[in-house]
Amino acid sequence: MRCAEPGLRARWDERLSAAGVPTAAGPGGPGGSEVLLAVGHTLQQAVELCGPDVPGRLRPVLVAADRVCPEGVLRAVRCGVRTVLRAADASPTQLAAAVLAAHHGDGRLPYGVLVRLLNAPAGGAETPARVSSGASEPLQPLTPRQTAVLALVAEGHGNAVIARVLSCSEHTVKNVIYELMSRLQVRNRAHAVARAVRAGLI
Repeated sequence: MRCAEPGLRARWDERLSAAGVPTAAGPGGPGGSEVLLAVGHTLQQAVELCGPDVPGRLRPVLVAADRVCPEGVLRAVRCGVRTVLRAADASPTQLAAAVLAAHHGDGRLPYGVLVRLLNAPAGGAETPARVSSGASEPLQPLTPRQTAVLALVAEGHGNAVIARVLSCSEHTVKNVIYELMSRLQVRNRAHAVARAVRAGLI
């Protein structure tokens, strides 16, 4: 973990402990499987703490900050960050899910920020709404189960939590997510949520 100041480190150590996420005793080497957690008061501050790990993609990175704004998220994504967590959303479940997403290289952005980016006025050629719009044909409505799963994904829940909430198996959740990826013609969960929000499906 890299923090902008000692007080942040103490708070995030407590959060990681509550989430059951083990912390490495040492700094960890390039290419290791450990997730680098970079924490700052702002996203820019946190991204700067990553050093060469982000552009070099040397190890999985999770960036967390007290203040997360759409412009900061765009800058972070352009630097190579794929997983962002807002401190206010860092419940034990959300933090554990974010660490796991970073470990697997999954894109994960704060839902409220994502919605604001998608609803931003046209004219920003690099906004996710334009980049991830996909095919131009209208999307068909999702089934109730697909809608429920995607809504829970948008809230940042992992397969195990979604399975418990919907009283089904993790295998069923994986199948529904696979169907969603195919139906929405997307590459990952963050892209699926972005496309569904933009299309008004959730």
